[in-house]
Amino acid sequence: MSLADLLLMFIYLEVLAMVAVYLESGKLPVRMPLYIAIVALARYLILDMKNLDTLRILGIGGAILLIAVTVLVIRYGHSKFAYVNESRSSQSVDADP
Repeated sequence: MSLADLLLMFIYLEVLAMVAVYLESGKLPVRMPLYIAIVALARYLILDMKNLDTLRILGIGGAILLIAVTVLVIRYGHSKFAYVNESRSSQSVDADP
């Protein structure tokens, strides 16, 4: 088993975990495809480093950093501005005259 196979296995596991979460809850978290994108870009960077010029390596590294910051912003927003449970919001609307 080579490094390329191992990194591809991580991508497959992330996709299977995303499908399992979707089938279980009916919702698709936005963060999971972002994690898959980070692993895919890291795989591309690691495997093709010999064929890449400096500017392309910096671009891929910047893309990974941008996606990581996006994940942090989403996590912060989800913890700071949590969704209101739909059943609670419909009860409060029904209770108002």
